[in-house]
Formats: sequence, C-alpha cells, structure tokens
Amino acid sequence: QLQLVESGGGLVQPGGSLRLSCAASGFTLAYYAIGWFRQAPGKEREGVSCMSSSGGRTNYSDSVKGRFTISRDNAKNTVYLQMNSLKPEDTAVYYCEALAIIDSDYVGWGPYDHWGQGTQVTVSS
Repeated sequence: QLQLVESGGGLVQPGGSLRLSCAASGFTLAYYAIGWFRQAPGKEREGVSCMSSSGGRTNYSDSVKGRFTISRDNAKNTVYLQMNSLKPEDTAVYYCEALAIIDSDYVGWGPYDHWGQGTQVTVSS
C-alpha cells in the first residue's frame, strides 16, 4: 500500500523554525517528483515547494522563497521541508505529495498521484 505520512508540525512563535518530514512507504520515493502544499481555513490549496525526482530542480512559491527549503533523503525514503522565519500567514495544514513521472527533471505543481494526511502548522505568539 502506497502511503505518505507527514510529521513535524506544531505550534511555533513568529520568527521560529520547523522541519516537516514526509515518510513514504510502499514505493520508492526516489523515482517520484515531490511537492509540498498547504491549505489554510477558508483558503484555497497552495503549492509551497516542489522538487524533481533527480533532486536537481526545485521551485518555491513567492510567499516562501528564501525562507523554506525542500530536500529529500532517498536512503530514508523521506522528504523534508525546512521552514525558517515563520510568519502567522504560514499557518495551515501542510501536505506532501508524490508524482510518478518519467521526466526526472520535472518540477511543478502537479496534479500529483499520492498525498498524505497532512500536518498542522500554527504560527502564533
């Protein structure tokens, strides 16, 4: 069974940092493009960051560029999202998603094939 499980969310003060993890099981994440998305209450789902399966290409939304970093550890079958300088507007449920695609340099907002259940990130003082 293909599964993605996010973790690492929580409550953090403005200016703080969190690192989200997304562990894959049932498939080899190294062959998948990956993406992080978020959805805040009352707002549309937003693409945050994505990475090609090769790991050589990344993309970030303007709202997080320079503050968030996407990475992957293929040996651990896990992807990460390092979030620094967090702002209250970063508050949302964060989801990781995976896309099986032949083009190892594909980086984009999908649509993706698989996604996890999400992890809540709350930025508040």
